[in-house]
Amino acid sequence: MHGRKKSRPIVLAVSSGGGHWVQMRRIAPAFSGADVHFATTDATAVEHVGASQLHVYPDANKKTPLRLLYCVFRLALIVFWLRPDVVVSTGAAGGFLAIRMARLIGARTMFIDSIANARELSISARLSIGVADRVLSQWPGVAALTGAEYRGAVI
Repeated sequence: MHGRKKSRPIVLAVSSGGGHWVQMRRIAPAFSGADVHFATTDATAVEHVGASQLHVYPDANKKTPLRLLYCVFRLALIVFWLRPDVVVSTGAAGGFLAIRMARLIGARTMFIDSIANARELSISARLSIGVADRVLSQWPGVAALTGAEYRGAVI
């Protein structure tokens, strides 16, 4: 990791803005004892975390292919520079992308689908099932139907 000795595990917490960010902030206390970095689409998140711990990437989805390419590039820079031990995401597309890249460097990964997805998993969560170490749904019925795990709700 850039020639430094690691004294604590590095956690990269990835989420889009809005409700995804609210859910990430709610689970952030679980990362105590780690060197936590947050990656989000919302630059105003700096109000909640230190500037040196915040990494911003562009919001993108399958309907914005050029922005999606830039998102991939930006997240690749973040993941390969930080070399996190763990990547946790509460969604959306950027979370899946970060998890996919983190698996290439051997990081442990978890995707927590949004509480808003009460009937089915999001596209990002469905894609994460084949990649992430764990995919969690916040709804027991959705977990039972999809192969995701249910461990409770964040909100």
